[in-house]
Parts: sequence; C-alpha cells; structure tokens
Amino acid sequence: VPELFEAQVRRTPQNTAVAHGTDTLTYAELNTRANRLAHWLTGQGAGPETLVALLLPRSPDLVVAILAVLKTGAAYVPIDPEYPADRITTILHDAQPVLTLDTTTLPTDLTTHPDTNPTTTLTPHNTAYVIYTSGSTGRPKGVLIPHTNIARLFTATQHWFHFGPHDTWTLFHSYAFDFSVWELWGALLHGGRLIIVPFDTSRSPTHFLTLLAEEKVTILNQTPSAFYQLMQADHDHPHPRPQLSLRHVIFGGEALDLPRLTTWYHHHPDTHPVLVNMYGITETTVHVSHAPLTHQTTAHATASTIGQTIPDLRAYILDNALRPVPPGTPGELYIAGNGLARGYLNRPALTAERFPADPYGPAGTRMYRTGDIAQWTPHGTLEFVGRADHQVKIRGFRIEL
Repeated sequence: VPELFEAQVRRTPQNTAVAHGTDTLTYAELNTRANRLAHWLTGQGAGPETLVALLLPRSPDLVVAILAVLKTGAAYVPIDPEYPADRITTILHDAQPVLTLDTTTLPTDLTTHPDTNPTTTLTPHNTAYVIYTSGSTGRPKGVLIPHTNIARLFTATQHWFHFGPHDTWTLFHSYAFDFSVWELWGALLHGGRLIIVPFDTSRSPTHFLTLLAEEKVTILNQTPSAFYQLMQADHDHPHPRPQLSLRHVIFGGEALDLPRLTTWYHHHPDTHPVLVNMYGITETTVHVSHAPLTHQTTAHATASTIGQTIPDLRAYILDNALRPVPPGTPGELYIAGNGLARGYLNRPALTAERFPADPYGPAGTRMYRTGDIAQWTPHGTLEFVGRADHQVKIRGFRIEL
C-alpha cells in the first residue's frame, strides 16, 4: 500500500489529498509528513509484523499516522478515542503494540527526520491493519488484514466505479470501522480528495448534506441507517443549497431495507448518483458483493439483494454438512478467495473454527464462515436473509445480544 500511494504522489503531487475544514495537505505534503513520522516510528521499534496502536481523533494527523505506520512495515491498530475505557484497555492488552500514538505521544516537530520514502522488508502478505470487531458483551477479536487484500479490493472493483483524481470522498466513518479502509484508500490510491468529516457534522444529517454539496463530494459511503437520516434531511431541506455532485452512494455495514429508498428516488434519478449495495465483513476485507440499484428494483424488492461477488471472491451457501443448497433455499453464507483475513490475532482456535478449509476451492485454500443466512435467487444473485446466531448490527457495529 505505501508503494501504491507513493506512485500516486509522483502522478499528482500538487493535488489536495486531505482536507479538514481549512486545513489541507497535498499529496506531496502528506507524503513528506508521513515519511518523517515513519522514520521516527522505526526508531521506536516499528517494523514488519509489529503493531502500532493509534488512539487519535479525526484530523489530517490521523491520516498521516496511518500512512506513516504502514511505511515502517508495521500494522496499525485503530482505536476510537470515543470507545469506553475498558474496551480500549482490553484491545491494548490483547494487541501488545510496540507503541501507542495518541494526542500526547504523537511528535509535533519532526523536521530533523528525513523526508525520503523509507525502505523496508515489507511484503504484500504482511499485516496492514488489525481491526477489532464485536465484543459488546463478547471479547473483542482482532482481524489481521494483509496489504495485498487492500490492493486487490480496488483492482477487482475498478471496472464498476472508475475511481480517479476527479473524485472527492468523505472519511465519514470511525477509522476503527473497516468501511474507513475503503474511504481512505479509495481516495488516496487514485489521486482523489479526502474530506475528513468533523464528528459533530457526521451526527447532523442536515449539516452533512450541506458539506456534501459544498465540497462537491462524488463518492459517498454510508451505513443504511445513516443514509436513511440523510435521505430525510434531503427531503426536508431541498433548497437552497448547491446541487449534489454524487456519482455513487455505496452502502455497507448492515442490511439495507430496499423499499425505504423510494423516497430518495422521488428526488433523484437512477444514474446521478448510482446507489450500490455492497455486502461485506471485516474478515473478508470490507466488501464481498456488488448490487447496483434502481428505482424499479428497490420499489418491488422483497429482500435485501446483495448482488454478485467481487470477481476474485467466491460465495457458497451451504447446509450444516457443508453441502450447497439449491436456489431459493436459505443456508449459511461462506466466502472464499483473495479477500480473506489471515485470521484473528492471538486466537488460533477461533481462526480454525471461522476459517475452515474450502472443500470446493484449490487445495490448501480456506473459506470464511460468515454466520449470515443467505439464498441464491433464480437469476444467480445473493439475497441476505438474516443471522445464524443472535448477533445484530447497529450502525455497522456488531453486537452480541
């Protein structure tokens, strides 16, 4: 990922990379600041297969820190400062990072450190980040995602979205939620502009709608529950404000109630923007499937269509004996292919349970047991049915009841 970013810096050095209010960084400036911090982090023991915990509020410094950690070869462990203290303590105790960067330990003056791109022994299969999932009552578990998974996420979906320097994205979600991986690198690996949404704005649909219009955001990523509120604000306050510039609105994080989108389509055409439902899981690197939506498909929907898998992934719907079930029959959804996590940090038994051998793939490959119930339609697309256990999702967060 750092090499892909550095290649983009060479292509668009003066493009704005990150904006937060009036605070902006070009690609060249972001790279320079990340390089200096990376050289400092290396001196503190950061390197391939080590972990650096980040406990930072949303700001350009957060983006600098993520990039700097990756440039050392280490993996970042994102921890939201808004988390309860006991959850922060649990994650730090489990991850055992070589260093924790927060607002007090992040160095402010690094001018004495080199601004050159660091060289490391980093490989595509080294861990890039560890995101902790679940754990509201259960124990949080750290998911290990390698660099190659991030890179292939974009190459495998580019034919759908055509991301580029013309795009403006928002960093709307907490960086401890894996939707942020898509937002961050969707912008920065393609020369786009990343608008860091202030926390208060992210909680005010009316203010967020204004930001989308004024900043001419083209790619918006939303959990359905957040978008329903934005949709209501759009309905209640259609004037006066600049026109929206959205190309795509991409849903993820929880099941989408398709008929609820009818209100949106009363005010917006199918193509500006295109709404896309993307089912995904942290353990399979953000997104699994892709379903472009239209007014017609949502108005008559009876289930949450999650579409077809990303080309380098495979989906199986299996019964309790791991046998494929016929179309129209619910079964547990398993995912195989290039997006699978390495496993769970310090949890070999859980890794073996959730990532069993793939009986339908090449020898030695694994699949991920999602715990989700789905079914194939007669047309060969996936529909989400529900959960196989008592877990629910609220605003994208997994909750064990």
